[in-house]
Amino acid sequence: MGGYGSGRHWIKAKATTSQYCQVDVRFWHRKGLLIPGRSFESQWTSAGKQIASIRVGVGFARIILSYRYRQADHEQWQPTNYPVLLDWTPCNYGGSRPWLCCPVQGCGRRVAILYLNGIFACRQCCQLAYNCQREPAHDRALRHAQAIRQRLGASGNMYEPFPVKPKGMHERTYERLRIAYAAADAQSWPPYFRKWITRRA
Repeated sequence: MGGYGSGRHWIKAKATTSQYCQVDVRFWHRKGLLIPGRSFESQWTSAGKQIASIRVGVGFARIILSYRYRQADHEQWQPTNYPVLLDWTPCNYGGSRPWLCCPVQGCGRRVAILYLNGIFACRQCCQLAYNCQREPAHDRALRHAQAIRQRLGASGNMYEPFPVKPKGMHERTYERLRIAYAAADAQSWPPYFRKWITRRA
């Protein structure tokens, strides 16, 4: 009980960014790893098994990605390495921000994240969508309704009664959340189910 949708399980689309190994230059920058002449290593795991590893060599205006990958457990590891241009832009309050230039020929788009799809490439070249872009409207409504419940101190279980007003919350705020919850709850069922309910009403 209390899991996602509390018993409601809808089919989701695939090919989203969360399904691919990715490198985020912002994370490397925060960790102080983007020092010319330095190299470091990262790896990705799934279900406790290593599915990819990468070594990053840092230069002044580029990084070298050296890694191995495989699509399935029975396949051989495939080694590869190639350069990715590293660009820096000034920040409004001092310092600079790093970007990776997509290495796909004809692209060169400046991005913060590259995704592993045989080679590392930007989201557009990999034809990936963000999770929210592929998420049906009724799933977004469900998440919103559950978030309201949790804000009021209850669980995300949609089958439990709507929570009472928490101590210290203004009546106007509680009423606004109750109205928003009712609207989200009404939209949280798939269209085919709402039509079925309407026909039976």
